[in-house]
Amino acid sequence: MRSRYTAFAVGQADYLLATWHPQTRPSRVRLDPQQKWIGLSIKDTEAGLETDTRGKVEFVARFKIDGKGHRLRERSRFERIDGSWYYLDGEHL
Repeated sequence: MRSRYTAFAVGQADYLLATWHPQTRPSRVRLDPQQKWIGLSIKDTEAGLETDTRGKVEFVARFKIDGKGHRLRERSRFERIDGSWYYLDGEHL
């Protein structure tokens, strides 16, 4: 989750696609250059340990557009494939 947040913050669309689950991966990611990501808080986790194949992360990501603050709260689902975690989907809260 943290690495995907960082990819949003620094504009690494290729990394976001590479870490997106093959079943739900879009053909491309459009990043908004006006969004300035300013913080990530992990609120809760479920599973996602070394022996798990699935996990959930609830987080709040903060960003600004034109100086105005916004928050994105989501519960994301991840799946481990061949030892690597992939973003499956998320529910906005």
